[in-house]
Parts: sequence; structure tokens; C-alpha cells
Amino acid sequence: MVIRVRNLWIHRKPRILIWISSLILFILGFQMALRNSSENNRFIDSVPTISNSEQRSMLYDKMGRDLEEKGAVFLEGGETSQSLSLSDMFSLKDGIVTPILRVVTAADPPVRANVLYLSPEFAVPISQAVRSIFLPYFDRVGKVDLAFSFRVVTFVYLSFFLFPYKTAIWFQNSSLYHFSMFHASHHIVDVPASEDEIKAEANAVKAVAELLCPLKIVLDRVLLTSTGVLLGCWQVTLGTDPITIRAHLRNALPRAPEKQLYDPALLHTSFARILGHSKLSSKEKTKDANQLKFFQDLVARLNNQVRGYEAVVSELWYVEEFDVLALALNGRINARRFYLGCSNTT
Repeated sequence: MVIRVRNLWIHRKPRILIWISSLILFILGFQMALRNSSENNRFIDSVPTISNSEQRSMLYDKMGRDLEEKGAVFLEGGETSQSLSLSDMFSLKDGIVTPILRVVTAADPPVRANVLYLSPEFAVPISQAVRSIFLPYFDRVGKVDLAFSFRVVTFVYLSFFLFPYKTAIWFQNSSLYHFSMFHASHHIVDVPASEDEIKAEANAVKAVAELLCPLKIVLDRVLLTSTGVLLGCWQVTLGTDPITIRAHLRNALPRAPEKQLYDPALLHTSFARILGHSKLSSKEKTKDANQLKFFQDLVARLNNQVRGYEAVVSELWYVEEFDVLALALNGRINARRFYLGCSNTT
């Protein structure tokens, strides 16, 4: 009997050793996996998550460096929105800055934009503050005092026609202050749509609006970009965050361009567009550094007046723009307005 057991052990010894070794290796590997998982969890827990408002703050910090890094390109008549120059966008008509409205063509279908709308109740006070600070430093020929001598009036008019953007500014229409959210079709990637498809898109946006809650927002800061656009950058204190809004619109509009125009966290609106030099002395105008500091000082004054301004946004618009940059330049639009219903927690 002993001999049989010994022979059986000798015969099966290699298999038993392999099983034991495998079991030991499995246990050791399992313990190492548990240890690594625990360490990874501790590492993940130690990494601070960035809130949506912090994302916006970092984005605004980056945007705020644009003017210093690139300089005042608008003083040189450089490209602005959609690769258009200032002369492509504005003209001087009867001494007044007038937008050039370019009709979209069949080969270039209308932009279909989804924007949050800021009602005049909240937009007008901001517009008044912007005008009160910037307008004194930019000529408006249409308001030349008729008591001036003929020589002075002639000089001012000739100055505008010979140098039309030297001291000009365009103020955004306060009845169209808006926050661009998501495009069903834009100027980079156009997505043609039939009337039925447009109606379907509008209905999908309406369904999204019913889910969203009104936004209580606060003006975080005002920035001037290198292309001369005066921007209001906002934070959300209550309501549906722009990141969530854009995600809903992405799901509702599957045909929309994959690449959108704005960062998902961004919440901004345009207040004005500076088209040239301010009314500094001839000596000061020769130094771009003086011009740059002058504009920075104006922006600082505006920030002191409007930073912290609170507003409520309660409408989402689905807009067809039949002129290039129609929302920005008072062009032709077809806006479908939807109130935010807050019918679901988002």
C-alpha cells in the first residue's frame, strides 16, 4: 500500500507542483491587482475635479491674453469674423458706419444657429454702459454740430471718407444680444436642409428647450480681442449649464457639423466692434503701444462699472441667418423662439 502511494506521488508529483505553483502565482497576481486598483483609486481621488465655472474662468483667462499676444490687429484692418476684413463688413454711409449685408446663396445655405437670448430688460443697461464709455472716443459724423464752420465740417467729412475706419465703432444691437450655443449648419461646414428638415430641427430644439432651466448668470469680465470685438464673458450661478445645453443640442441635431465654433463651456456675447483708432492726438496715434494701453484702460473702466452684473436667460432661439453674420450685423433672420421650460432636472 505504501509502495502504491509512493508510486502515485512520484507519478503525479509534476502535475501537483504545477497546480500549486499556478495557484500561488494566481493569488500573488490577484493581490497585486487589488493593490494597484487601490492605489489608482487613491490617485484619482487625489486629483481635483474641475468645475464648469473653473473651465470657463481658465478659458476667459486665455481669451484675455489674446490682445497682448497678437496685438491690436483691428488697427491694421486685419481679418475678423469668418475671414472677412473690416472693409468687407462695414462701409461709411452718410457719415455713419453701416454694415455690409451679404446675402447667402444656394451654394452657401443659410447658417442655422441655436442661441440663448438676452432680453432688452438686461441688455439695454449693458449697452448704455458700453456706449457711455466708448462713444466719446469715436467720431459719429452724423452728429456733427451744424454750428461748426464749413471748413471744420468739410474736414471731418473728408477725414471719414478718406480714412473711414480710423475712429469708428459698431455697437451690437441691444435687442439682439445673444449667446451662441450650437450650429445645425455654419459657414465652415454647411449642412443643406429642406423646409421639412428645418421644421424637424426646430421641433427638436423646442423639445430641448422644454427640458432646460432658465439661467441666472453674472458678468464675469469684459474682454477686447485682437480683432476688435468687445466681449462679455459670463458665469452661471443657477440653471442649466452651457455644457449640458450643447450636449442636449448635439443629441437633438445629429446632422449638425461635428466641429462646432465654440468651446462647450463658453458663455459670451458681443457688445461692440472697434473698427480703428480712437480719437487720440496725432502724436499718440503714432505709437501702437499708446493705442493698446488706451483700449485696455477703457475696458478696465467698463469692467469697473458692469462686472458682477446679473441677468436671467429664459429663451432659446433657433435662427436662420439669410445674410452673412446677420445676428451680428442686423441682417435678415428667421427666429423661432422657445422658452426654457425646466420640465426635467438637467
